Amino acid sequence: MKASFVSTSAVSQALRYSMQRTQSSLVTAQKEVASGKVADTGLALGAQTAQVVSFARDFDRLNGIVDSNSMASSRLSATQMALGKLSETAQNFLATLTATANGDAGATVTRSGADTALQELNSILNTSLNGEYLFAGVNTDVRPVNGFNEAGSPSKAAFDAAFLGHFGFAQNDPAAANITAAQMDTFITSALEPQFLGAGWQANWSNATDQKIVSRIALNQTTETSVGANEEGMRKLAMAAATISDLFDSNLSVAGKKQLIERAVSMVGEAIAGLADLQSQTGIVEKRVSDASERIKMQASLFEKNILDMEGVDPYEASTRVADLLSSIETSYALTARIQQLSLLRFLG
Repeated sequence: MKASFVSTSAVSQALRYSMQRTQSSLVTAQKEVASGKVADTGLALGAQTAQVVSFARDFDRLNGIVDSNSMASSRLSATQMALGKLSETAQNFLATLTATANGDAGATVTRSGADTALQELNSILNTSLNGEYLFAGVNTDVRPVNGFNEAGSPSKAAFDAAFLGHFGFAQNDPAAANITAAQMDTFITSALEPQFLGAGWQANWSNATDQKIVSRIALNQTTETSVGANEEGMRKLAMAAATISDLFDSNLSVAGKKQLIERAVSMVGEAIAGLADLQSQTGIVEKRVSDASERIKMQASLFEKNILDMEGVDPYEASTRVADLLSSIETSYALTARIQQLSLLRFLG
């Protein structure tokens, strides 16, 4: 018969190594309880790991589109509000012009209405959201519109040059009193319209681009999610307001001013129709983005369900395993403490 010797040190070391393994298992179990997923996907799923990684990539991509759509929706909502304010500005200005045409408003009131319309137009078109200008096209970091009445304004300088070039004298020259209605109409058509409805708009008024922001709202769908300051309705409102603001306080004849009012009423009416059309288009895009987000969320939820089915853990089972491991560790501590107290001298004594 062979005798075997077991020391208290050997028993203590064995318990210590066992405790280390239990603590490692506890960390893994606690991680699974916190995340709801297996701690090591590759170890748990083996060959299916590639499929989970693919699902996770698609899930993240879909969520990225949803986040992008949320930003686009915010931009469209702010644009819609701005267009509504711009339409209200145009309506108020039209009311002033109509009152002037009917003889119910004087020159001072009319010019004040035009100045207000210009200020509000400038303020609205230069609206920003999250540090980006709404109406700048793709140049979101550039102020879209230059103010007509600002110091050193290129649009005001171009307007004055157009008047001088057409008539041969300035607006406040006494000779302006001899301008007929037909001459004023010709001036508006031939000299002013190119300043606002032609190349002069982007040369002197606008820094915005014609190119709009295009967003991917679904995996296979893109759409324009911005409105630029170069839309015709905005140009016509600016033209009517600038013309009245600049010329209605000059030496212009009564016939010339009457012709200005008639043309301004027509332009503002067209501007209101154009703004309403922009609001309608923006609303359609808002609905399209919202519908796309709903579809993508449904797709993402399917990916998430598949991922959880493959790498998810039962929370009750994981919690029970944590509790069992904690109980084992506490027992190991108690046993280790007792073994360390064992002594031959104490036994013999």
